[in-house]
Amino acid sequence: MISLAAVPLAGITAGSVASASTARLTSKVTPAVRVNGKPLYKKTTGPAASGTFSCQAPESATNPLPCYGPAQIRNAYDIPSRLTGAGQTIVIIDAFGDPTVSSDLALFDSTFGLRNPKLNVIYPAGQPAFDPTNADEVGWAGEISLDVQWSHAIAPDATIDLVIAKSDQDADLLTAQQYAVGHNLGSVMSQSFGEAETCMEPSVFTAQHQAFQVAYHEHMTVFASAGDDGAAQPSCDGSSYIKSVGTPASDPLVTGVGGTHLNANFTTGAYESESVWNDSGTSEDIGAGGGGFSTIYPRPAFQNSAHTGSKFRGVPDVTYNADIFGGVLAVCSECNGGTPAFFIFAGTSSGSPQWSGIAALADQQAGHRLGDLNPSLYRIAASPLARAAFHDVTTGNNTWDVSGITGYAAHRGWDPASGVGSPNAAILIGLLALP
Repeated sequence: MISLAAVPLAGITAGSVASASTARLTSKVTPAVRVNGKPLYKKTTGPAASGTFSCQAPESATNPLPCYGPAQIRNAYDIPSRLTGAGQTIVIIDAFGDPTVSSDLALFDSTFGLRNPKLNVIYPAGQPAFDPTNADEVGWAGEISLDVQWSHAIAPDATIDLVIAKSDQDADLLTAQQYAVGHNLGSVMSQSFGEAETCMEPSVFTAQHQAFQVAYHEHMTVFASAGDDGAAQPSCDGSSYIKSVGTPASDPLVTGVGGTHLNANFTTGAYESESVWNDSGTSEDIGAGGGGFSTIYPRPAFQNSAHTGSKFRGVPDVTYNADIFGGVLAVCSECNGGTPAFFIFAGTSSGSPQWSGIAALADQQAGHRLGDLNPSLYRIAASPLARAAFHDVTTGNNTWDVSGITGYAAHRGWDPASGVGSPNAAILIGLLALP
């Protein structure tokens, strides 16, 4: 185990965190599958005898929420089948737990023809009792289902270490993060949760950054969802919205993952186009892709050529399918009163574990851990190979009408609504794995 106390901070000081904070801060993190108190998942039926779901079709009056399965998403983002994540471990940080995580994963695998992976469920502070009547805990169970099943869908032979915090309080999630990096559990870590930077207690904010410093020195790749409230985050008391990026995605040692609306063939998965995820004014007005600028972290060197409009760290770095209109299928028994059922999931929660799967494939190809990917991602995005490695998202914005906060428009190159783009994974992995 590595000591956290000796790891220096980079780019911030405890004083700068404190000065950016308000008088009394909440310490509760929201899983990215819940926005404005609403879950970002909808129950669906299936599969049919053919093995497909009725929602795997274009949007229509009889199919208001189209969806994708693993085969379609893998094809849309060109996930190479020759790589499986064998020999890699993906670490997932979540809270409270999910009593049916293993059986739900088994049903997901049998439905979509995937192999069951090695799944380790770890409780650093002891296993909490799960309360199926608590909406917060049920929401986290949905998060766990999505994180585990979709990291596995991208890297089917990778081991999954699911590290469970005893609650969704900042201090408890920090304990889980510290355990994961202190024990060097895996090569990649995914975190699908967040809160406004100024709502995290300064001591926890500093300790979290120190944990990511440990991960950096261990060559662990770290991802986090950028959030589902557009350019806003809930205020510290949860009564309104403020213009803010979310932590941990804003940490410069973390790759922040934004959200898109993916247009792909619902049968083959053939990629067509993407725009920034924004459900404003729709029948399912549940969110928009997170993004903006930190008020604490200065602009890191890897972003110097990406944007000059701010002296602060920009989020997200990359993006991925997140819209409920074209969401992904996952099994969640606890979301259905304990009975196994398939749901269509949305949100940037979906992108962080899938990008983690892509990183595991890149580690496998390279034959070693690639560690912090941000410098490499931005270097590739600035090179002549950018158009081959990324889908540059140039349409849409993340001004979500519910928050009332003006966001940012997508444009060519990096932007605070879609980062440098979504992956053309086969090419991107090859570039990342180059010596």
